[in-house]
Amino acid sequence: AVSGSVLTVACEQTEVLLFDPISSRHIKTLTEAHEDCVNNIRFLDNRLFATCSDDTTIALWDLRKLNSKVCSLHGHASWVKNIEYDTNTRLLVTSGFDGNVITWDTNRFTEDGCPHKKFFHTRYLMRMRLTPDCSKMLISTSSGYLLILHDLDLTQSLEVGSYRMLRARRTPLSSGQTTLCTSTSRSAGTPRQGNDSSKIHPHREGLSPRNSLEVLTPEIPGERDRGNCITSLQLHPKGWATLIRCSSNMDDQEWTCVYEFQEGAPTRPLVSPRCSLRLTHYIEEANVGRGYIKELCFSPDGRLICSPYGYGVRLLAFDERCSELADCLPVQTSCLREIRSIYSHSDVVLTTKFSPTHCQLASGCLSGRVALYQPKF
Repeated sequence: AVSGSVLTVACEQTEVLLFDPISSRHIKTLTEAHEDCVNNIRFLDNRLFATCSDDTTIALWDLRKLNSKVCSLHGHASWVKNIEYDTNTRLLVTSGFDGNVITWDTNRFTEDGCPHKKFFHTRYLMRMRLTPDCSKMLISTSSGYLLILHDLDLTQSLEVGSYRMLRARRTPLSSGQTTLCTSTSRSAGTPRQGNDSSKIHPHREGLSPRNSLEVLTPEIPGERDRGNCITSLQLHPKGWATLIRCSSNMDDQEWTCVYEFQEGAPTRPLVSPRCSLRLTHYIEEANVGRGYIKELCFSPDGRLICSPYGYGVRLLAFDERCSELADCLPVQTSCLREIRSIYSHSDVVLTTKFSPTHCQLASGCLSGRVALYQPKF
């Protein structure tokens, strides 16, 4: 994670490293930040940041006092993989491999933790993200589904179980089928009748209730006859699109895909549910380091994508001029343009991150090396 003034690095063991991103100077190592692998770091403001771990906990830290944690948060039953933060409500939002999304009230934290509640649950949960305006929550699964909670209200306590449709592997699309995705929606706060997924409302109303749920099976290039696993999930900084990294069931193909959010009233008949996402751009990846999750990212202005590519990274754009997505939306799905490839690691690159304030990029590889770049075109 990069706050602009500090680069923090989550390590496979129990450590968190802190660097000055401008001078590359090592500031401090939190040697026992957790009791197991550290998975994710999120800055809440200029001084406070949160870490999560396979030890099932989340920890809050203050840059001004790094000798000890502010507090540890307990609530997950398995590895905690994602941290988000709603700046409007000051709620910390975490997700883990227990399938739970939990909200934490940081307005009332003490040394013993802070109040929390289970907000959502689904099977096979991989990644969870909030849009920049915190109006939507996106959840990706290892079974190829993408869930969207619209008109998000994190203060509600949802009683949503695991849908039957979220099975271990999605049903392959039939040959010749050209639908971009299938979509079913319901208000997540309304009671369900048994486990019959057919009871879910087939479309979203213009004045939908808060936390209405949409379940999608996004189109993946080359994957019409096989399921896939959505391993990485990111949001465009202006909220225009979502970016995913996915692999095939057999891990023999890997793709980076961009999906535009389609807003407004549905234009299709109600018997054909409208999909909120449209695949606009894609590119096939190197598929090096099978089984490892590779985290990609948008640049702060949303014009570039940095994607792990074997022992290096690729800078990708929507066209050769690095235009804004809104200025070059294709009529038909098109390939992302490779602007530059950078190979500076001796092992598989697993994560990338742009600085929010400087023209700078960081990447980290499997052996633990961190590289900093200042791209010039």
